[in-house]
Amino acid sequence: MLHFVLNDREVKTAANPATTLLDFIRYDANLRGTKIGCREGDCGACTVLLGSVENGEIQYENCTSCLTPLANAHGRHVVTVEGLNMSELNRAQEAMVSHSGTQCGFCTPGFVVSLCGYALNPDTSLSRTAKDAVDGNICRCTGYKSIERAADQLQEELDNLGEAKTVDKLIDKRFIPAYFRDIPQLLGQIEKDSFKHRGKQPVGGGTDLYVQKHDEMPFMEVAFPFKHQNGTRIWKEGDRCHMAPLCTASDLMKAPFLNESIPNWYEYMKLVSSNPIRNTGTVAGNLVNASPIGDLTAMLLALNAEITLKDPADQERTIPLRSFYLDYKKLSKTPEELISRTSFDIPTAGRFNFEKVCKRKYLDIASVNAAALLEEKNGVIIKASFSVGGVSPIPLYLHKTSEYVKGRELTERTILEAAEVLQSEISPISDARGSADYKRLLAGQLFKAHFLNLFPSQIKMSELV
Repeated sequence: MLHFVLNDREVKTAANPATTLLDFIRYDANLRGTKIGCREGDCGACTVLLGSVENGEIQYENCTSCLTPLANAHGRHVVTVEGLNMSELNRAQEAMVSHSGTQCGFCTPGFVVSLCGYALNPDTSLSRTAKDAVDGNICRCTGYKSIERAADQLQEELDNLGEAKTVDKLIDKRFIPAYFRDIPQLLGQIEKDSFKHRGKQPVGGGTDLYVQKHDEMPFMEVAFPFKHQNGTRIWKEGDRCHMAPLCTASDLMKAPFLNESIPNWYEYMKLVSSNPIRNTGTVAGNLVNASPIGDLTAMLLALNAEITLKDPADQERTIPLRSFYLDYKKLSKTPEELISRTSFDIPTAGRFNFEKVCKRKYLDIASVNAAALLEEKNGVIIKASFSVGGVSPIPLYLHKTSEYVKGRELTERTILEAAEVLQSEISPISDARGSADYKRLLAGQLFKAHFLNLFPSQIKMSELV
């Protein structure tokens, strides 16, 4: 039996845990404000909030309910646009009205939900604004400027509240309804371990599986080891980062020690999908999905990550991520093995860079992506790790190119020679994201971009053209 809070009421249901949260909200709960749009997590019309108790406080995240298994609502607070209504407009709704942020209105519930979610969790530790909160919401009518002005107004009103944005203060200032005061008590009454689905196919966030197999997933015997299970998802031991299997892309993005250690880490991670997808999709699931163009995979390959696999007998083995991919969608694991941990050394002396080319800057799959970890001393490259995606049947670690530059002087000549080695390692094909020749060109240019970005005072662009 699934047990969660939907807006202001408790829900206990025996509904299929593999169905989507969107379908339950619309057809079982008859809440039609959450819209059916793309069913691929792109448009954001189906956005809802999911609240979980973490470190004694309820943390809210927006998610695309079209890709969220109903099981992932267990033990949590689900908030739809109806659950944000009150006798008068809330602050987000008021801002949208004031700036004519809606035309046809189909997308508006998703924008309102995302903005209210930001008010609940503004992430003041990061350079994040209300505009960033709607990066997963698409509008086909307004041209976005009116919505941006609405987001700016909401941001200003939140800033005027000061540092302590308590639930009571948000309620008093009409950002959220009064019933939010009762949510901690309601969630406290739920036995988190009461739901144990005995499925055979483990699913983390399901953000890609529910796109690939939308019609099949509700009928599969699926196991859902997700956020209703307690435990730290990302942590630091010495100079090493560890991620549990439930670690999401957002967890990776927001990790304080990574943002402190890797310049531009937050900006790199903003290039990975959208806020709702990052909140839901797991790093382990992304790696096992084995997309040749996965952004996280490219980053972790260059960071020399290792994965620990566990079998049903709890026997573990650890292998380099670069050894995990054998051929297209073929992995160095048995069907029964699961990723129990992903780890990498946090760069302390080395410099990290990530590059991505796609049709639009955000919320898009890359034509080619590339990552690099470089360490230089006295003008000599002493360590190097390069990866590239979109130019091979697998996410590609560039073994030959990485070895070629080690011990060589950091000069334009070394870079140009290494770029030729890179071309011998890749095997792109023509597809919807570009021709093989175009991808070869991109791979070479992104490789040069690593050096231009990491060593701007030592490398001249004019010498690489």
